[in-house]
Parts: sequence; structure tokens; C-alpha cells
Amino acid sequence: MKSRGSSSVNPETFRTEIENRLIDSIRTKELVVKTLVPVIAEAAQWLIQSLESGGKVLLFGNGGSAADSQHIAAELVGKLLVKRRALPAIALTTDTSGLTALANDFGYESVFQRQVEALGKRGDIAVGISTSGNSPNVLSAIRLAKELGLKTIALTGHDGGTLAQTADLSLIVPSDSTQRIQESHITIGHILCELIEAHFANT
Repeated sequence: MKSRGSSSVNPETFRTEIENRLIDSIRTKELVVKTLVPVIAEAAQWLIQSLESGGKVLLFGNGGSAADSQHIAAELVGKLLVKRRALPAIALTTDTSGLTALANDFGYESVFQRQVEALGKRGDIAVGISTSGNSPNVLSAIRLAKELGLKTIALTGHDGGTLAQTADLSLIVPSDSTQRIQESHITIGHILCELIEAHFANT
């Protein structure tokens, strides 16, 4: 008789599945190298110019993309490897009172848009993250950001969706897998933070 909590699953049966997923992740990043390096460089330049001029970065997305927004904002306000001045970045995904009030009073599509309206100004950069490129609340916030004079950057995947056509600069991860797209998004986010940090290292 088996004891509670015991399992008949042999970890070796997962080996092929694990290897396939790791290889798929590597291949996706190889495609990012082939297609997105110039766009990532341009995004880094935009972000550095905005921060140098007193602008800030507003980041937003849903689910895993919300986590990426918070992660990137934390790296900019804090640091990666080099001690330097704090850089202004805000994830619009963290205020639960604000998010729930906005969703209740205006609808979930407005939860980022209203924050962009309240916090955004010309010279800032809005970064919308959506693996599908079709998240209504991300789209509405990017549209308003453009109207207010912010530069807009999209991190997306698949065919880019409507978001890629709407943002000023779009980084489209060439994959149809949400997991692989998100893995590449945070890699791109780390690269951007590293480039920004290197620029501000002596300030």
C-alpha cells in the first residue's frame, strides 16, 4: 500500500518534455536576436533620452505581463549591478485600491488609461506589454498616451496584434507560445535595464 503523498511518476519520463521546452525557448531567443536587436537598441535610446530629460517610464500589462511591468520598474528604481541614481519608473499594476476602484467605476478597460491620464506627461514613455497584442486595457492606455504626447513602446508577440500597429515602437517576439513570448519579454526587459544602467552608472 502506498503512503499518502507518494507518487508513481518517474522524473525521467519528463526529460524529453523538459528538453523540448528549453530548446524551444532557446530557439525563440535566437529569433529575437535575428529580428529585434535594432528595435531593442532604439527602445533603449528612447528610454535613456526620456530619463535624461526628466521623464519617467509607465509600464502596464495583465497577468504575467503585469509581473514583467513590476519587475522592470523595480530594476530601474533600484539597481541591477551598479550603484547609480534611482530612475523614475512606475508599474500601473500595483495599486489594488486604485485598480479595483477604476474597474468598478469605469470598467476594466480603463484601469491603465485613467492612470496614464493622471500621471503621464509629454516626455514620458508608456510601455504596454501584451503577449497577444490585443488586450483592450493596454490598447486604450497606449492610445491615450499618444494623445497626451508620450512616446509609446509595445512588447508583444504572435503577429503583434492591434497594439503593434498602435504603438510608436513595437517589439514583437516571433512566437505563438505565450510562455516563450513572456520569457523573451523579461529577457528584453533585463537588456534594456542593463543598457540604461550602464548609461547612468556615473550619474
